[in-house]
Amino acid sequence: MAVDSQRVEPRTLDAEDRVGHFREVQRGYTEEEAVAEANRCLQCKRPPCAAGCPVGINIPAFIDMIARGLYREAIEKIKEKNNLPAVCGRVCPQEVQCEKKCILAKRGEPVAIGNLERFAADWERETGSMSLPYPGDCRFNIAVVGSGPSSLTAAADLAKMGYCVTIYEALHEPGGVLIYGIPEFRLPKNIVRQEIDYIKRLGVSIKTNTVIGKTKTVDELLESHDAVFIGSGAGLPYFLGIPGEHLNGVYTANEFLTRSNLMGAHEFPSVDTPLGIGKNVAVVGAGNVAMDAARTAIRLGAENVHLVYRRTREEMPARRDEIDKAQEEGVQFQLLSSPEKVIGDDKGNVMGLSCQRYDLGEPDHTGRRKPISREHGEFCLPVDTVIIAVGQGVNPLVLESTEGFEIGPGGYLITDEVGATTRPGVFAGGDVATGTDTVIKAMGGGKKAALAIHECLEMRRKGKRVGASGRCKA
Repeated sequence: MAVDSQRVEPRTLDAEDRVGHFREVQRGYTEEEAVAEANRCLQCKRPPCAAGCPVGINIPAFIDMIARGLYREAIEKIKEKNNLPAVCGRVCPQEVQCEKKCILAKRGEPVAIGNLERFAADWERETGSMSLPYPGDCRFNIAVVGSGPSSLTAAADLAKMGYCVTIYEALHEPGGVLIYGIPEFRLPKNIVRQEIDYIKRLGVSIKTNTVIGKTKTVDELLESHDAVFIGSGAGLPYFLGIPGEHLNGVYTANEFLTRSNLMGAHEFPSVDTPLGIGKNVAVVGAGNVAMDAARTAIRLGAENVHLVYRRTREEMPARRDEIDKAQEEGVQFQLLSSPEKVIGDDKGNVMGLSCQRYDLGEPDHTGRRKPISREHGEFCLPVDTVIIAVGQGVNPLVLESTEGFEIGPGGYLITDEVGATTRPGVFAGGDVATGTDTVIKAMGGGKKAALAIHECLEMRRKGKRVGASGRCKA
């Protein structure tokens, strides 16, 4: 039973301090804070919070364990469903998922489920008390394409079920968007690496520098594996389609964050990273990626960072907490504005961003009010760097190198409700199948596909007919 309705908020570094480094902004709970927050949980008989979790964690159970000081039992309960708890506790939008459905949310202070999940995961790592399930004998070989959250989840679940799993990653380090896309101050890389180490200790093998579609094809993987899971994400950046995007000093957020995260830009000049950034930066977009890019630019030395967005603060798709932190750190919001042209000097370098002011009209097909150009609303931002953060699509390399896939609008791989593609033996999950979404939603897709692969191969092991559904290899 809850003893205190006051939500325990985690400590956060002051904005003036944190903009000077890349250390993690939000601190974790102490044991005292975690127990106090866990004791706020009402332990509902029919917990609505659990329905808001895409991977199906038994939320009241692990919170009750924390309340009673049973931290090992809490993390083991979480890991029954979630193989990346330290990651999810930091970057998942609990406020619109599990916490939104919490009974206490009606009073404006839901139980801090994400912070408690992070506490349990951090306790396990800091105390060195990690336990591993025994997966049993290896039965079939599974290939997993990509090593982002969907792939890591599918690989770990399959390993726990007794399969030999090999992950094929194009880059030199596994982790996908968790490593190259999310900044250190929001998700420390050592946290991701330790989560991946847990998955490797389950028996999963990871082969880096292997580009599926070039180094190997899906067809070649099917020759040596009993099933293939594709979780290659959506890493193909979109552009604005405006003049001047070719100029020096224009980056996509994907390129900008990858150079910063994987190539050590935040450690310059001790690390020689090819990432030039000026003193005045414009970031176009208002999602989490745009906030990450803007906050990274400040930490890399930009004096003025403008975030250009054609609607208002209320319509921004980024998490409220990330928007607040960006504003605290000095990001200047240019709202109801949209870029028209990147202006360059005679040497081909960015010197400005020509923009147009808008007013909001009637709602469009998305339900949001449509921006309408304001008369005499032209203005120019004097900037020397422009970062485009308006979304990403599927890299076609894997899909175009394989026949038999059904591809939907936007280039996404079409799957059924459990992640099966139109190629027998090939499954998919995460952004490659759904479009850009949250880490936890991608993990949910990986879990569904892993279970479907298991069911198909169990039928095959028992000598039952497979392939009629189009899901399994004959």
